[in-house]
Amino acid sequence: MAKKRTPDLILLLVCGTLLTVGVLILASVSSSFSLQRTGTGFYYLSHQFLVGIIPGLLFGTAAFFMPLSFFKKWGILFLAFTIFLLALVFIPGIGGGVGSASRWIYFAGFSFQPAELLKLAFILYMASWLASRTLSARKESFVKILMPFATIMSVISAFLILQPNASTLGVIAATGLIMYFLAGTPLWHSFALAGIGLSAFTALLFLVSYRMDRLRVFFDPSLDPLGKGYQLTQALIGIGSGGLFGVGLGMSFQKFGKLPEPIGDSIFAIFAEETGFLGSMLLISLFVLFAWRVFLIARRTSDRFSSLTAAGIGVWIFLQAGVHIGSNIGALPLTGIPLPFVSYGGSALATELLAVGILLNISKGSHAPEKAS
Repeated sequence: MAKKRTPDLILLLVCGTLLTVGVLILASVSSSFSLQRTGTGFYYLSHQFLVGIIPGLLFGTAAFFMPLSFFKKWGILFLAFTIFLLALVFIPGIGGGVGSASRWIYFAGFSFQPAELLKLAFILYMASWLASRTLSARKESFVKILMPFATIMSVISAFLILQPNASTLGVIAATGLIMYFLAGTPLWHSFALAGIGLSAFTALLFLVSYRMDRLRVFFDPSLDPLGKGYQLTQALIGIGSGGLFGVGLGMSFQKFGKLPEPIGDSIFAIFAEETGFLGSMLLISLFVLFAWRVFLIARRTSDRFSSLTAAGIGVWIFLQAGVHIGSNIGALPLTGIPLPFVSYGGSALATELLAVGILLNISKGSHAPEKAS
């Protein structure tokens, strides 16, 4: 009799814990921030539930029960639809944003950021495309293998640069490159793609002045501590103030107008201030455990598409967490990347929970082979 497959319960527990941490720290940080901006202390927390957690759990549950062949079959259409949504952000009356940035679609009083969904859609497309090719044979020319990848990346890059949203482009490009390498392509292919990507990204840095400013204050925050280096300076003050055990949940001083974007770009700094070094290490350990379970799932599954999908999601979430934390502690330049499962943002959280549903679905068939009795 076939043994009933169960999802990876450790992964489920880790994701549930990360989500709980996100709710707790958002409740702590957003009350004063929300009161100041909206006149009510619960706007951001309730909004996170309404457009992030609830739809994310519904989508994730649906993904858990869907056949994995559905995602493989429709991956390219999912990506095409997401790129179509990216185009809508530039249409007046439908899309918009803050200042010169156009990143959101507005509908019925709600906003949606297609770039967040794009991260998952791109992973599903890449997994489907790579799984359908015999890359391990190493007989196809580099140009022939590269063309579909380069074409899709060019379209995505154009839309994200116009928004502008270089940080999301960086995450997507890095995730795609690692998936390309994990698929068994020749090593020099990956190095060539990495060189092309780094050259293009360097050009983006030099073409836009504010990105160069971020790079300068990264190397020396004291250059302009009250101006361009203000956010990094205040983040470091908050992290340092937390000490070993933190000042206590809800007791952050930096959240009271000192640190820009305390519920998004800088939420790790507030978390570190309130929970200290020990709390910060616990949170980082949860992301490490997440990555370990996901790559274990990817290694154990025999289906190439499922394996690449799991690996891609693992790379995306772990890379994004690392960049967010690194930029908050001054190890990387500030990027505006949210912390997965924790930062405020319904589009990001709903997409992440959808991805978790897919991972748990894959994990049902990725158990280690049983020993013969």
